[in-house]
Amino acid sequence: MSEANPQVVDQQRRYREFMDLLPLTLSLAGLPHSENGKYYNEEQIELRANAIQRAYKAARQLAREVVSR
Repeated sequence: MSEANPQVVDQQRRYREFMDLLPLTLSLAGLPHSENGKYYNEEQIELRANAIQRAYKAARQLAREVVSR
C-alpha cells in the first residue's frame, strides 16, 4: 500500500471540516428556504453564497475558540 498524497489528505480533511460545520454555518447564515417552484436569480444566489462564506468563517473561528479553551 502506498503513502497517501499529502495534498489529497489535506483536501479531504478540509472537506470533512466543512461538512462538519455546515449545519452551524447554515444556521448562522440565517437564510430562508426557497418556496416550492420558485428559483433564485443569479444575483440572489451570489448574495446567498457570500452570506454562507461569511457564516462559514465565523463558524470555523467559533469552533477553534471553543476547542482551544
